Formats: sequence, C-alpha cells, structure tokens
Amino acid sequence: MELLHTGKVREIYLDRGDIVLVASDRVSVYDVVLPTPIPDKGALLTQLSLWWFGKTGDVVANHVISADDVPEEVAGRAIRCRRLEMLPVECVARGYLTGSGLKDYQRTGSVSGVRLPDGLVEGSKLPEPIFTPSSKAPAGQHDEAITFDDVVALLGADTAAQLREATLELYRRGASLAASNGILMADTKFEFGRPSDDPDGSLVLGDEIFTSDSSRYWPADEWEPGRPQRSFDKQIVRDWASGTGWDKTAPGPAIPAGIVQLARDRYIELYQRITGQHWD
Repeated sequence: MELLHTGKVREIYLDRGDIVLVASDRVSVYDVVLPTPIPDKGALLTQLSLWWFGKTGDVVANHVISADDVPEEVAGRAIRCRRLEMLPVECVARGYLTGSGLKDYQRTGSVSGVRLPDGLVEGSKLPEPIFTPSSKAPAGQHDEAITFDDVVALLGADTAAQLREATLELYRRGASLAASNGILMADTKFEFGRPSDDPDGSLVLGDEIFTSDSSRYWPADEWEPGRPQRSFDKQIVRDWASGTGWDKTAPGPAIPAGIVQLARDRYIELYQRITGQHWD
C-alpha cells in the first residue's frame, strides 16, 4: 500500500486503485491530536461506521467497497473504499443545542445563520434538525462555522441544496435508530465527495458515519436541558482537556490512564447499545 495522507485519526492508503482507510487509536480534541491513544478506538470507530453505512445506504450512496478485502495487518480497523474528490465543507446536522452551536446561539440567537427561538438552553431539543456547515481547516487549525449561503458561494446552489438535504435525511435516520436504543443523537457531521472517475456524478458519503468521534450521543433517560449531558462520545476527553488550562494549540497534553479507560468504556458501551453486538 502507498501512504497518501495521515490525518488526525486516519491514514489513507492507495491499494490496487482503491483507497484503504485505516482508523488509528489516536484521539483529537479541538483539532489537535493528543499524544495518548485510546486502545481499540480505531477498530470501534470502523465497526460502528460499517454498521451505520449498512443502515443508511438507501439514503445516500457511500464509499465502502469491502471491510474484508484489506491487508491482514490492518484488518478490523480498515475499509476498502471508492476514490472520491472530497468537497471542502463539513456537513453538520444538529437536533439539540450544545457545543459550539450553543455558544453561537448565546452570542447571536442563531447557529450558522439559522435563527432559533428565544429561551433555549444547554441541551434543548430544537424545533427541527438544522444544517450548520463548517469549513475544513488545515491540520492544527480549527474548523469555522459557515452559513448555507457560504456553501452556495463555494459549491453552487444545486450542490449546496443536495448537501443540506442529504445531511438532514441521514441525521433523521440515525437519530431515529439511536432513539430506539435509548440514545439521543445531539448532533453529527459528515463529509461528502464525488467519484474521482466521475467528478460530476452523484454525491457519495465518505470518511465515517455516526461514530463516537463524529457525533454527540446522550443517554435518553438522563437527558435534562439546562446542564451538560453525560456523553458516550469523546466529550469526556474534551472536558478533561478543557480543565487542564491547555490553550488548545499543539502539542496537546497526555491523557491520564483513568480518562483513557473511561473514554474506552464509553466507546464500547455506545457500540454495544447501538448495534446490539458484544464487543470482544
């Protein structure tokens, strides 16, 4: 395999004309890779993504070719994928108000240009899911929220509309399935591209889908607006990092063993509750 790119969490290889996407155990917060891995994280993300790709293929096509036809040394944490020309936008859907969306709302009453009702608080359920895209920042820099009109300016009205529709439809499918297992999906993000051999072709979902790194998940029976929620995602690492006094620039601090174990346990709990499968 030929290494094409090393990202915050994944390595991208070229193999027999296909892309092989390998998920590492690295963890990033605030767009900075921390020096301490979370054991099994890459395999958990890969297997959860594969489960979700299987549940959403009728909503939008995805890049998966095979999870079995990969080199043995990366089996379980790698996916053979179609080659895509990725679009320069992160497509975010929000069903609940938290994170950077909450901060924007508190400052402006809007999130990515979408006006929201007055009186919302941390964890409030939104009247309907909203599309709140962001720019793709270079490694080590922070993504920036943009508006739908910004996406139109970047990619044209037709593509912008397709991205919004696909993002919201995927979110609705994912949130519904998660809710059936007692889990709220607060928000999530996607990356889309077009086939490298057909740059004018239909949108294809790439990267990952509904993983603990790309989505915020909360236990439904513990949801209480007005306070931070317990999360099944990497929020526990974000919260710990925020409390260290770190300035959110590289290099990041090493993660204590106790936080590593808690994070791993939550990745596993989410995988098992969503899929109904035991993590060995």
